[in-house]
Amino acid sequence: MPRGGKKGHKGRGKQFSNPEEIDRQMRAQREKEANGGVEPESSADSDEESSDDDYDQPKKKGVEGLIEIENPNRVSHKSKKVAELDTSAPKELSRREREEIEKQRAKERYMKLHLEGKTEQARADLARLAIIKKQREDAAKKRDELRKEKEVDESKSKR
Repeated sequence: MPRGGKKGHKGRGKQFSNPEEIDRQMRAQREKEANGGVEPESSADSDEESSDDDYDQPKKKGVEGLIEIENPNRVSHKSKKVAELDTSAPKELSRREREEIEKQRAKERYMKLHLEGKTEQARADLARLAIIKKQREDAAKKRDELRKEKEVDESKSKR
């Protein structure tokens, strides 16, 4: 790292534009647009597309102006108008969205079959319910028998 003669670019004084200079440049630009037949940028929102392509492309250097070369990797961002957008066309779903919809449909199908009792799990649930129902009925019968026996015993003991 030489420390001698030449100094780097750091530490140079900053140049600021004064407001009068900026106003003068803006007025000159407006006059140029008005005299040149070019509309100011504020009215560029109209439906006409007159030479908008000239503003988007920078000045071509050297041979670029003479030879027309299309870069396939360059993406040109053209803004679409609201009237041109077609909202009625069906939107292609992404893989995740398709999978999510398929998953929901499969779940609905399974629940429908489950409610009809056609799935293995539904059959197992119904069998378990039948067993529990039978056990409760048996328990209720036993209670009734015990109650009747008690009543019979009480009636005999009162005599």
